[in-house]
Amino acid sequence: MTEKTTQPYNIKEKQEKNAAYRSLIRAELADELYDKILNIIVVEKRYRNKDFSAKELAKELSTNTRYISAVINSRFNTNFSCLVNEYRIKEAMHRMTDKRYADMTIEEIGNLVGFANRQSFYASFYRIMRETPNDYRKRHTNSR
Repeated sequence: MTEKTTQPYNIKEKQEKNAAYRSLIRAELADELYDKILNIIVVEKRYRNKDFSAKELAKELSTNTRYISAVINSRFNTNFSCLVNEYRIKEAMHRMTDKRYADMTIEEIGNLVGFANRQSFYASFYRIMRETPNDYRKRHTNSR
């Protein structure tokens, strides 16, 4: 796997790799796991838990992390941590522009949506949005 560094936040974009086990999962099982993964991550909002991991998800679904990885990669076109972080960022964006959270700092919002620290929140936010959380918040609160 080759990696390319982009700035700022020392973000490394991962190149796609072809893992053989992805094609070994039965379609029916993949469909079933997809629905369960979607329910746990999106409906139950488990992404808010800082310690939520693919291993924990696999254990809860009585499967292994390779199957979890295969389903997330093939059905969501991403990996586990990027999927979880996408939902965290979406919620953070909502909260940063919601007047009810105007008194909260960017770091508090990042913590609330499940990021373990400021650096991981800022790096993930920048990777997805191509701007900092501070810039995003300023741009969206000044336009109202």
